[in-house]
Amino acid sequence: MSRPNLGMWLPLVGLAFAAFMFNTSEFMPVGLLTDIAGSFRLSEAQAGMMISIYAWAVMLLSLPLMMWGSRLPMRTLLLLVIGLFLAGQAASAVAPTFPLLVVARLLVAAAHAVFWSIASPLATRVADDRHAATAMSMVVTGSSVAMIFGMPLGRVIGLAVGWRMTFACVGAVALCVLLLMAAVMPRLEKGEPFTLAQMPTLLRNRSLMAIYAVTILAATGYYTGYSYVEPFLQQVASLADGTITAALMAFGCAGIVGSLLFSRFYDGHRTSFSRVMLAGLALALLLMAVTGIAPMAAFGVCFIWGLSATAFNVAFQAEIIRVTPPDASAVAMSIFSGLFNLGIGCGTWLGGMVTDSIGIGQVGLVGGVIAVLAFIACCATMGKRAFPAARA
Repeated sequence: MSRPNLGMWLPLVGLAFAAFMFNTSEFMPVGLLTDIAGSFRLSEAQAGMMISIYAWAVMLLSLPLMMWGSRLPMRTLLLLVIGLFLAGQAASAVAPTFPLLVVARLLVAAAHAVFWSIASPLATRVADDRHAATAMSMVVTGSSVAMIFGMPLGRVIGLAVGWRMTFACVGAVALCVLLLMAAVMPRLEKGEPFTLAQMPTLLRNRSLMAIYAVTILAATGYYTGYSYVEPFLQQVASLADGTITAALMAFGCAGIVGSLLFSRFYDGHRTSFSRVMLAGLALALLLMAVTGIAPMAAFGVCFIWGLSATAFNVAFQAEIIRVTPPDASAVAMSIFSGLFNLGIGCGTWLGGMVTDSIGIGQVGLVGGVIAVLAFIACCATMGKRAFPAARA
């Protein structure tokens, strides 16, 4: 197999960096939740609503913004999205009140809604057909590196000099990525705009509907636990701040392993790969309760969790690209992003309800039960007959 040439590599590297900063920004409040809550004299559950509002905004904005964006050349749309992201980070860094911080985060959510709709389709367009899986894997690797270095580094910066400086640093990274993408991203041929008249065709795609249903359940279960992982490890597992940061880095390292496993095994074992990764996600959530036994238990759970969550996410994105026409793939991905964020918002809200009612120690159990339902739904609806062969 030939290697991608430099003209492919540079845009893909740029997309990986963009994925890094978007995921770093999305999950920073998870690592800084306690400090943000304290800054505005809120409870952790109240501050956690910022994560829910962000996710629900992405859910609502993904489809309409992507339908508008489908009228623009991909390169232009990408640069506009990164510019909006930069503005949102700057506003977050200086927000004097919690409501204004939420408003600033909504600017970032609008950029997020479009970026994750176009990232995977854009990567596969930049690469040739033989390197499509590698291209998608690079984008996912950027996301995983954000969990290894981005979110933990943001937590370190926040603990040292305040959470506002973390947002400012991500804004500086966004400026660098904007300049890089302006220099290396090729001008791709503009596709046909997607219209509402084409929506029924997507909604009649049974394979796509199965992916969407499982996604909502899996994301809800995932974020019921993950949104409160920092205070959980602090209060339930009784880990020190440095150990918590290291455990979150293990989560991200496992994501890279999940990305590599996707590149190696997905094409030949599509159905079983998705099922195994969903089972791993459910197992990790159910095992959150044992993280207090020893620090190594927390690291083991985070490793299984990060590997499974990343691999499941990229596998489902690959399936969406497989089962939708090229001109509709970005919009189908925007719906996926919206539904995934519906799950994030619902999971964060549910985790907050669990925390306030029966205690933060039960978020893993509740999330794990929902993830088990996702696994059952995957086995029932996403068998080998459900997905057609890859499109030529």
